[in-house]
Parts: sequence; C-alpha cells; structure tokens
Amino acid sequence: MKLAIVDKEGKDTGKKAELKDSIFGIEPNDHAVYLDVKHYMANQRQGTHKTKERGEIRGSTAKIKKQKGTGTARAGSKKSPIMRGGGRTFGPRPRNYDFKLNKKVRQLARKSALSYKAKEKAIIVLEDMKFEEPKTKNLVDLNATLKISDKKTLFVLSEQNKNLYLSSRNLKSSGVVIASEINTYEIMRASALVLFESSLDVLDKIFTT
Repeated sequence: MKLAIVDKEGKDTGKKAELKDSIFGIEPNDHAVYLDVKHYMANQRQGTHKTKERGEIRGSTAKIKKQKGTGTARAGSKKSPIMRGGGRTFGPRPRNYDFKLNKKVRQLARKSALSYKAKEKAIIVLEDMKFEEPKTKNLVDLNATLKISDKKTLFVLSEQNKNLYLSSRNLKSSGVVIASEINTYEIMRASALVLFESSLDVLDKIFTT
C-alpha cells in the first residue's frame, strides 16, 4: 500500500510512503488485540487497594457481653465483621494484575491494530518537521490543516521530541508516542494515526525482527 506524504500545510509533497502489507495489510486478529489491550490496561493498575480484616483492627479483645441470657446472638469481639467498625470479610489486598503475554501475540496485535487503521483509511503520513518551541497553538493549527481537529489523534515519531510532547499535553484529543513504544491500546483508541515519515523505518525494524 502506498500513501502520499503531506507537508505541514497539508499539501502533497509528491513523495509516496510504502506501507508494507506484512504490517499494515494483514488479516486482523481480534483476540490478539483483546489480549494486548487487556495486558496494557492491567499494567496501568496500581493494585494498592487494601482494607483491614478483623486481625488488623485495633480495639479491645474483651468479650462484649455474657454468653447466655441476653436473648440475642452470641458476640465475642468488637472486631467481628458483623460489628460496626469491625474488620472487612475477604477485603481487597495489594496485588499485581500483570500477566504473561507472548511477544508474538503482542506483535500480531499491533500489526492487527495498524491494519485496522489502514483499512479505515485513518492513516496520514506526515513529512518530517521540527517543532522549534513547545506551543500548543502550533499543534492545534497542524490538526486543523490536516483536517483532524475533531478526531482523537495519535502522532507517531521516530524519536523523542520534547517540544511536540509539551505542545500536545494540554490537548485531550492529541497524543504523542515514539514508534518503538507504540501499543495496541493507543492505536485502537485513536481515530486518526499521523505517522512521521521517518517513523516508518522504525516500525519496519520493530516488526521484522
């Protein structure tokens, strides 16, 4: 598949970008996409949730009332889960939500996500450009020029660009990622994928090794 490379004015530069069928033209595997998105979201969870059980509650260990003759149920501790202020039964404990996902499954999922975007014609190849200063208005103007202002956009770079990252930080609809750190969740979440020309070489190296 070939796409025209556009400049920052949104005009065709006359150059063509080759999107390899082995990356952008495969038959998407929905289950692999599901697993990789689940894996990504699981890793975002802190897992620090915790409640106190009866053995961790601070309080007297004295028997509350006598065993018989009260006409009510037996009660031996203020820490009991059925008492107000008592411990919680089977409450959450700190845990790690990560699970093993094979590298080949991750690769397949990301190729599938990129292939979905290619089928939807939601990929724009942008000529390499420099952001001289971190300025949100510059990115807003670029989105308007590329006619993607009303879309959730992901810019894929070949390397870190601090100015572009800082320019996008105040925009909920725009995200920036380097090609080596691209993931299925962010690809699928974006309505438009803007690939910088040099990022295609990085993606090619990642998915052919």
